[in-house]
Amino acid sequence: MKEEHFQMMKDRSQDTGYGQIRDEELIDRLRSGEAAIMDHLCEKYKNLVRSKAKSMFILGGDSEDLIQEGMIGLFKAVRDYDCGRDASFYTFAELCISRQMYTAVQASKRQKHLPLNTYVSLYSHGTGQEGKEGMELQEALADREQRDPEAVVLDKERIDYLETAIERELSVFEKQVLDLYLTGMSYSQIAKVLGREEKSTDNALQRLKNKLRKVL
Repeated sequence: MKEEHFQMMKDRSQDTGYGQIRDEELIDRLRSGEAAIMDHLCEKYKNLVRSKAKSMFILGGDSEDLIQEGMIGLFKAVRDYDCGRDASFYTFAELCISRQMYTAVQASKRQKHLPLNTYVSLYSHGTGQEGKEGMELQEALADREQRDPEAVVLDKERIDYLETAIERELSVFEKQVLDLYLTGMSYSQIAKVLGREEKSTDNALQRLKNKLRKVL
């Protein structure tokens, strides 16, 4: 999926004259004074920014604000990228964009109720191995049009109970891991965004699942 998305970005950038040139080489040329390359990179990566903004929206924040933060993350990626130290520019940019957006969401303090219709089940019995967890989606809610007022009230009570349990039972780190897990990130991606070891992130994910399983 990531490769397809990257190819789509590449195809749309052919008419700039830079489409056949590797990002790493373009960044070197940009730093040498070829300013037009920044416009090319913004155009090329705008769909990645929008995609990340859509996934981060679940955590709170305005879509347009998140897109702006994502573009700031892209600028930082261009500024800080080191081809001798970092992975491909795409991977580094994806990390910088996600970090910038998540930091903005945390700073905004506009966390909203967790939408249960996109909630990833914490009842799944994970293996702790990326890609093999076999998450089961909880069909917690039916379509809103099909629910009566009493069901809506019950749903709100469940959300309130879940948020109270999260606030009471989870550490700050575990809450951060849960936030990013709900956006669909893997534990290795979460580790990179939070600047933590993959093993400690995976352990935190398993701990928070066990904690919430006990109270739900």
